[in-house]
Amino acid sequence: MIVKDIIVEKLEKAFEKLGYDKNLVIISYSNAQGVDYQCNSCFALAKKYGKKPIDIASEIVEALKGTYEFIATVSAPAFINILLSMDFLSDVCNEVYKNPQKLIKKPQKKLKVVMDYGGANVAKELHIGHLRSPIIGEALSRLYKLMGHEVISDTHLGDWGLQMGLTLAQLEDDGYLEGYFGRGKNKQITLDTLNEEYPKASKRKSVDSEFKKKAEKYTLCIQRGEQPFFTIYQDIRELSVKKIKENYQTLGCTFDLWYGESTAYPYIEKVVNIFKDKNLARESEGALIVDVAREGENIPLPKKEGEPQRYKNPMPPVILKSHLDADMYATTDIATIYMRNLHKAPDKIIYIVDFRQMLHFVQVTRAVKLAGISDENQEIVHINYGTINGKDGKAFKTRSGEVVKLEDIINMITSSAKNKLKENGIVDNDKLALQIGVGAMKFGDLLNVASKDYIFDIDKFASFEGKTGPYIQYTGARINSLINKANEKPGKISIEKNEERNIAVNLIKLFDSFTTSYNDNSLNSLCLAAYNLASSYAQFYNNVKVISESNKEKKQSYITLSLAVLDSLKLALNTLGIEMPEKM
Repeated sequence: MIVKDIIVEKLEKAFEKLGYDKNLVIISYSNAQGVDYQCNSCFALAKKYGKKPIDIASEIVEALKGTYEFIATVSAPAFINILLSMDFLSDVCNEVYKNPQKLIKKPQKKLKVVMDYGGANVAKELHIGHLRSPIIGEALSRLYKLMGHEVISDTHLGDWGLQMGLTLAQLEDDGYLEGYFGRGKNKQITLDTLNEEYPKASKRKSVDSEFKKKAEKYTLCIQRGEQPFFTIYQDIRELSVKKIKENYQTLGCTFDLWYGESTAYPYIEKVVNIFKDKNLARESEGALIVDVAREGENIPLPKKEGEPQRYKNPMPPVILKSHLDADMYATTDIATIYMRNLHKAPDKIIYIVDFRQMLHFVQVTRAVKLAGISDENQEIVHINYGTINGKDGKAFKTRSGEVVKLEDIINMITSSAKNKLKENGIVDNDKLALQIGVGAMKFGDLLNVASKDYIFDIDKFASFEGKTGPYIQYTGARINSLINKANEKPGKISIEKNEERNIAVNLIKLFDSFTTSYNDNSLNSLCLAAYNLASSYAQFYNNVKVISESNKEKKQSYITLSLAVLDSLKLALNTLGIEMPEKM
């Protein structure tokens, strides 16, 4: 039962009956008092048929008289207002109680989709910059599954780049690797060691050219499988991935595949040869590149003496091999697409990576399309996201100006949740505090349009009031408590009061929001609709005396409506990757 489709179908029949083009039926939600939907088609019809808009509106409303689902009226200058009937809303809510998913409009064509998100880097500690990809990716993965698609999620670890060579070079210089090279005993390498060594190496490469050359050499040795470099790399990877998995588990993020850039390494030579065989690759300053610029790009601008040549709409080439013959970031991504198509054959590949990689994914997509590695029917989508900022509008950092660790963020938001629970008389419940804290953090992120920056405000996110995850979780807990206290079996829902009507309309909007979020590849519509439903239920909860209701049928109706809301909120939160606690 897709409510919007039912309304459109009724309008289309009325249009056809009057001789009007049914393709001009357009409806939208309305915020006007006493109006649920509005049809604005009469202006386009007037232009096409040479009649007054108000006359056409009146004709259509007359043709709709007696419609069971809604009452149609005309308002100036020529709008058709639609108010859903109480009986129809009762039917809708009873359908929701039976199976909420039946009200979600799902795409007819089912796809196989590879979702690439998470993207943690081996040997680097997870920090706030790693937060959005797994949160957005997990929610989108769940949404796509709900829509009926086959989803294969891959965290695609960064485990094959220069950071590995830098880490090895620094570990060697600090005496950790003597045993690997047969020069003595190894020093124990821990996560804390890696957290110290990589940042040190990263800073050092900018001021120590010899160290940078050494790191580049070690990176190449790893990529070629040379010993002992490859064994050291494997040991570091195993140590690091174990911790990454723990962090993702805490966030409630799941992956089908734990592949990395290294997984695609066996396919790199094949991929490079494809570009060579098709005469798409050429040498430039010792590197192997692929030109992906199109007409209107790389247009030279007037050159000033002593300055480098600049271009209008610059589109750099894809670098397949460096001047040292090392594989590049783009090379492994292209090889990964080749590998995925060879073994999984997805209809669509979605990357959830921050906005700074926009150019990279344009280049990679163009390259694989040119080479035929990705056929014309396969869709490759980059969903980019903005940054997480502090209240000052700048990147969220510690007071000392350092990047905040992911574990510290989780601890901060969980601690805030504990304080809120303590105010409600609940103490020493770490599991519940974690559920609320992680839910608060996820909802605070997903409430925003994915591509936009947002302010990370712990106190606001963890509040039990307003547009927050805890508010929706608390609504669910209140419903559970009410059901237990009422001690009444469910019955048939009959919508009579305005409070019930508001719930019914917000249920409809919630299920529409699943489709909107799916089409937009952003969960903000679903978050807002879940909040609006919870808010409408709060009004019902405060104004309608469910437990003391003496009329058995009414009480059963209230209980069933409450269960329909609970199931719908659970479905929404589960899609967002947020747990619904039994009590709070």
